[in-house]
Amino acid sequence: MTARPTEPAVRAHEMGICNRYFDLVATGRKTIEIRVNDSNRKKIKVGSLIRFRCQGDQVLTRVTRVARYANFDEMFDREEVASVNPLTTREEQLANIRQIYPPEREALGVVAIGIELVDQPRAV
Repeated sequence: MTARPTEPAVRAHEMGICNRYFDLVATGRKTIEIRVNDSNRKKIKVGSLIRFRCQGDQVLTRVTRVARYANFDEMFDREEVASVNPLTTREEQLANIRQIYPPEREALGVVAIGIELVDQPRAV
């Protein structure tokens, strides 16, 4: 007979995230996650859960709002830069994002996802 897990699995969207951004999410300093608006991001709605994973750690967040934009410039015209990353300027953030997402991915559109912590980070 197979043992049952002691904690029920929480159904959540799974997203990998770089360490520097994971730390900001885990401490509640990053309250907006930005991604290209691919098919997986189109499923995210207010109230959805997102589990961010990074190097064996994870943190569970709840979506507080979703805003869609044509590109990263438009998104930063309307979103609080410090909510995306309180440690860098708009120009630095655009440069970093464009290293991650090439123009053909940005052409899918951009989504700004408002997040709040549901539980404390933990090791997987």
